[in-house]
Amino acid sequence: MYEQISANKRRSVLIIVGFVAITFLIAWVVTVLLDFGPVGILFAAVFAAGSAFFSYWSSDKVALAMSRAKPADEKVYARYHNLVEGLCIAGGLPKPRLYIVEDPAPNAFATGRNPKNAAVAVTTGLLEKMNRVELEGVLAHELSHIKNYDILVMTIAVTMVGFTALVADFFARWAFWSGLGGGHDRDDDNNNPAGTILAVFGIVLVILAPIIAQLMQMAISRQREYLADASAVSLTRYPPGLINALEKLKADTTIVHTSSKATAHLWIEGPLEMQAGKKRSFDHLFSTHPPIDDRIAALSEM
Repeated sequence: MYEQISANKRRSVLIIVGFVAITFLIAWVVTVLLDFGPVGILFAAVFAAGSAFFSYWSSDKVALAMSRAKPADEKVYARYHNLVEGLCIAGGLPKPRLYIVEDPAPNAFATGRNPKNAAVAVTTGLLEKMNRVELEGVLAHELSHIKNYDILVMTIAVTMVGFTALVADFFARWAFWSGLGGGHDRDDDNNNPAGTILAVFGIVLVILAPIIAQLMQMAISRQREYLADASAVSLTRYPPGLINALEKLKADTTIVHTSSKATAHLWIEGPLEMQAGKKRSFDHLFSTHPPIDDRIAALSEM
């Protein structure tokens, strides 16, 4: 467990460094295409550093805002608060901020940059459809993500996916209105092949960036779900609780309406994978989560 936590911290640093490098490269290509000159390099560096800083400090706020999560009142949601407090005492964790998402679909996620600055959000559907031991299993799963330091990498991925989507939109609009030459006429393009090469490179980069971000989402979340499941059972010492909760999640076809591609990997069950019915046999290859049947099988062997 401690080795996994250390590995998660190292991955977090590597992902942040990679995010800065990719952001700098994209920003630099944009400044070259817009003829910013030498100032463009400084702009790209500042933009990349600012994006990394924002990702580290504010990604959790972005994730909560995108999910339309609201603080959970301690009196109205007393059971929710009591279960989290008990699990935090058992796991030696500080109590995270608790949120509610008004949605009939049962689901939950954790976010934040470390255990001292973490948050857990659950849908109203989860509170309504799970009994006490099942809800405890789900909450233990989310607290395990916090304890294992999964949340930093998973939360930064939210900003990464959102950023690549914005950049892709920018280049799509730029290509549509200006063409590969950035708005110059054909004679200028022939005299400046570097500009055309940079334009093509920029478009290719933007096409590949969302794919890379999606693959990173999958790598981040799929393996960690198994570890969080095992850690949750270790915390509650009652495997049937989480197993029954996963069975209910599998049987429920309600879709989380506030979900998006950027936050899909955060939830205990990928909400986008529920759209248009249950997944087909090959869909798990592109899923941010391992199949629930596999997770249940792994827990049943504990």
